[in-house]
Amino acid sequence: MNLKLFIILLALSTQAFAQFGQGFDMDDDLEIGGDIFSDFNEDLEAAQVEEDERFYRYSRFVSFNLGVGLTTFSGNRGLAYEDNHPSFGMSLMYFLDFQNVFVMGFEYSQHTMFIDTFVNAHRTQLLGAVETSMLRPFFGFRYYIDTSDLGTAITYSNPYFTGRVEYWYQTNKFVERENISDESDGGIGVAFGAGLEFPIELKKRYFNVELLYHKVNFFDKHTMDYRKIPADDPDHDFANFPSEYGYDDLTGNAISLFFNYVISW
Repeated sequence: MNLKLFIILLALSTQAFAQFGQGFDMDDDLEIGGDIFSDFNEDLEAAQVEEDERFYRYSRFVSFNLGVGLTTFSGNRGLAYEDNHPSFGMSLMYFLDFQNVFVMGFEYSQHTMFIDTFVNAHRTQLLGAVETSMLRPFFGFRYYIDTSDLGTAITYSNPYFTGRVEYWYQTNKFVERENISDESDGGIGVAFGAGLEFPIELKKRYFNVELLYHKVNFFDKHTMDYRKIPADDPDHDFANFPSEYGYDDLTGNAISLFFNYVISW
């Protein structure tokens, strides 16, 4: 009796193992060279190919910006300068993808400071007008915001954030005093801001507006050359030169607003 029961159980076990073996290939699943992430990799590669195709079809590759704008200053530098608008700029952009863009270029502005009183660095003559020119090459990045889930108006304006590194090359000319040599030097700065870019013709022409705040280490930032000599100084006739125009230093940073015409390829 026990022998018959043993034979029946053995037959059933053999049949069950054969059926299980038909749906499970031990060799295939434990093969040393197999890739358990193959399905995931295939999906990732397909998505990347689709994104590349969309980029080549709809995106820009290179853009050239030609702009005019306004440059002004905060702090004592802002009090001292009269800005000679407009400022000028040119830049080149290279699109890494839809959202990330490398940008490089330069901007130029002019400003005038009027010193009509005796100051520390020039105690024997009035300086009068001091013309300052500022040339600033730069490079940086733009990040265009993904507006696909936002309203049509926002999507149409192509908003972005931007940051860049700059070098401000500054020249001061004492135009009313030929005996005083020009001053030239530079300072490193950084800028952060945002902009909008409105298409005139998709992928070809755009109108751009960009607002930036520049934090700059100007070479004459802490100068005391333009500090007004005290009114009780016995060597100067302040009765005939009562002006209060004098500046303890030229601290302050820059703010710029530019309007650019953009040509893209």
